[in-house]
Amino acid sequence: MGAGKTTIGHALAKELGRQFYDLDWYIEMRFHRKVSEIFQERGEEGFRKIEHNMLHEVAEFEDIIISCGGGTPCFYDNMDYMNSLCTTIYLKASPEVLAAHLKMGKTVRPLIQDKSPEELTDYIREMLKTREPYYSKAQYIFDVDLLETREKVGESVRLLRQATGI
Repeated sequence: MGAGKTTIGHALAKELGRQFYDLDWYIEMRFHRKVSEIFQERGEEGFRKIEHNMLHEVAEFEDIIISCGGGTPCFYDNMDYMNSLCTTIYLKASPEVLAAHLKMGKTVRPLIQDKSPEELTDYIREMLKTREPYYSKAQYIFDVDLLETREKVGESVRLLRQATGI
């Protein structure tokens, strides 16, 4: 959460002339429910199974950029599956930067909505500890600590393309 997956993904897709898919949005479109509702109705295990299936479905599309949720790489064989099919990129940022991005964002995120700034940073730090082993399997790791402006997003896309050869 807050790394800029959707922002960078949109910008990269536009520059490459490709279609952009946010996996959470795709799930919501297919199931006519918000991810939070699916989570509530089916629990995390039920949601993760749907997410896994929808990842496999979207991955069959051609010439696309996919942004997956922060938990996606951590369940089933999702990270290995993505690595076997496409270029994978971990947008890495410090807990402090992620917390700042989330506080500025307009999206309501149930897991963090009632947390103080300190609690949010601690929560992010703990989540990263758990998820980093999966994230670090990405083929490319790209530092996104400085994505405050549209110009910096554009520069990041240019640097990302240069680093990955995309």
